[in-house]
Amino acid sequence: MNIVQALNDPKVFARFFKAESWNAWRVFLAALFGLPLTYDQLQLYKQCTGRNTAPTQPLNEAWLVVGRRGGKSFVLATIATFLACFRDWRPYLAPGEVGTIMIIAQDRAQARSIKRYVSGMLREVPMFAPLIEDETAIAIRLRNRVVIEIHTASFRSTRGYTIVAVLADEVAYWESDETSAEPDVEIINAIKPGMATIPGAVLLCASSPHARRGALWDAYRKHFGKDDDPVLVWQAATRTMNPAVPQSYIDAHMAEDPARARAEYFAQFRTDVETFISREVVDAAVVPDRHELPRIGGVRYTAFVDPSGGSSDSMTLAIAHVEDDAAGSKRAVVDLIREVKPPFSPDAVVREFASLLKAYAIFAVRGDRYGGTWPRERFCVHGIDYQPAGKTTSDIYLELLPVLNSNRAELLDHARLIMQLCQLERHAAGSGKDSVRHPPGGHDDVVNAVAGAIVTALNAASQDVVSVAMPVVAGTLRSVPGGSSLGHADAVVAPTPAALRPPIDELRPASPDAQREARRQAINNDRTAYTQQGLRPAGGEPWRGHAGGVDESFFWGGSTGKRAW
Repeated sequence: MNIVQALNDPKVFARFFKAESWNAWRVFLAALFGLPLTYDQLQLYKQCTGRNTAPTQPLNEAWLVVGRRGGKSFVLATIATFLACFRDWRPYLAPGEVGTIMIIAQDRAQARSIKRYVSGMLREVPMFAPLIEDETAIAIRLRNRVVIEIHTASFRSTRGYTIVAVLADEVAYWESDETSAEPDVEIINAIKPGMATIPGAVLLCASSPHARRGALWDAYRKHFGKDDDPVLVWQAATRTMNPAVPQSYIDAHMAEDPARARAEYFAQFRTDVETFISREVVDAAVVPDRHELPRIGGVRYTAFVDPSGGSSDSMTLAIAHVEDDAAGSKRAVVDLIREVKPPFSPDAVVREFASLLKAYAIFAVRGDRYGGTWPRERFCVHGIDYQPAGKTTSDIYLELLPVLNSNRAELLDHARLIMQLCQLERHAAGSGKDSVRHPPGGHDDVVNAVAGAIVTALNAASQDVVSVAMPVVAGTLRSVPGGSSLGHADAVVAPTPAALRPPIDELRPASPDAQREARRQAINNDRTAYTQQGLRPAGGEPWRGHAGGVDESFFWGGSTGKRAW
C-alpha cells in the first residue's frame, strides 16, 4: 500500500483526510513518493515547486516552505506513521539495532506536538495499536524495531543513531549563524550520516519562512524550480495548503503588518530583514583571548544592566571605559561581562552585580526598562542607583553600529556576545525608521548589556568639559582685516611661576569644617556616574552631610529615602 492509498483507506488514514482542504497535501505526498499525478495535480505541483516535470521515483529529501496553519505538522506526523508501520526496516538493521524516526524542533515542547499526532494515529487506527510496545514523554517504541523520538535541535545529541526518517519542524527559526552553539546547517550535516546505510530513509524539513539566511533559505536557493533535482522544495501559501483558514483572518494580519504576514501566510522569505552587523566587523572588534580586564585606578567606568525576573531570560551586566587612541579618537573598551542564566534569584544576582560595580568604583548604572521600579529598588538596597536607559534597545543597537564599523570599540572574546551580535536583525519599518532586534526564538541579553555600556560610555566621554589654560595677552588689541572680532595682540606672555603657585590661604591647615566639606566633595566626586555620566540620584539632590552630624557619614537625601555612606 502506498501513502495515497493509505490516505483513502477507511481503515488507515481516511478518517483524518476526509475534507477537500487536504487535496494540495495529497499532491505533495504523491510527488514525494514518486506517484503519478493527474493533470490538475500537475498544475499545482508546477505552481508550488517551480518545476515542469514531476518525479517518477521516491525522493529522499524535501523542504516545505509553507505558511502558518497550513497543516505541516500533521502531514509530517502522517508520513512518520506511514514509514513506521508500512515499511520493514529490519533487513537494514544490525542485531539489537533499532531504526529511529527523529522529530526535531527548536525545543522539546515544540517537537511534542508532532509526537502527539503520531501517538494519536497509532492508537486510533486499530491495525496500528498492537504495534505499540512502549510510550514515554519523548519516545514511542514499536514492536517492529522502530522508535519514534523527539529531539531538540542539536548536532551533538542527534549523532550516533541509525535513522530511517527525520522530521525537522520550523527550521527557519533554528539558530543559523555559524557562531551559534547549534547552527542549523551543522545539525542537518550531523543527521545525514545516520541515514546513509538505510535505503529509502527520508529527510523532511518544514517551516514557514523568515529571513534570507540559514539552512531553509540555502535549500530554497539551491533547489527550488530545478527539474530532476533530487531535493524537492515545495513553497505554498497557507490557503493553498489549507483553504479552511479564513481569508478574513489573513487579511487582518496583512493590514496589521504586511511584511510579517507575507512571510507567515504567503510563505515569502522576508526582504525587510537583514543581518545587522557582519561577522567581519565583529571579528575585527574582538580582542582574541581577552576575557576580562581588571580595574585600573583613575579610570572612569560605565556599566549597563539587562535585568530579568529569573525564570526565562538571562540577567546580564557589562562594564566599559573609554580610551583615546593614537589618532586622538575616543575608543570604548569592554572590561567585563557577566551573564546569569535562569533559573536564579533576582535578589542574589543584584547583590552580585552591585559588588562588581563597586569593585570598579561605579555607584550608578543604567539599565533596560524592565519590571517597573523593581530593578531600581533592589539596586538601591545595595548602594547602587539604577537609572532606566533613555533610549530603546533598538536605538542603542543603531548607535552601536557606526562605532563597530569605524573600529572604535574593543570587545571581549565572549562566545555568547559574538553569537548574539551576529544574529541581530535589522527590520525596515513603514515609518522609515529601521528597528533592530534578535531573531524569533533568539536572545540578546548579553549584547544588550554590552551595547548599552559602550554607547553610554562614549556619550559620557563626548560630554566631558575640557578646561584649557589661556595664556596672558599683552599689548594693544587691534582689528585685522579678515581676522576675528577680538583682533590680535602684540605679544603673548606665559604665566609667571608666582602666578601658578596656589594662594597663601590654600597652604594653611584647613579648619575642621573645611576638612569635612572636602570629604563631602570627595564623596560627591567619587560618584562619577552622577556628574560625568549625566545621571542624578533618584531624589534629584546632591550627596550631602548626614543630619546627625557624624563627620564620616554622608547621605543622598530625597523624597523617596536616604542612604548612608
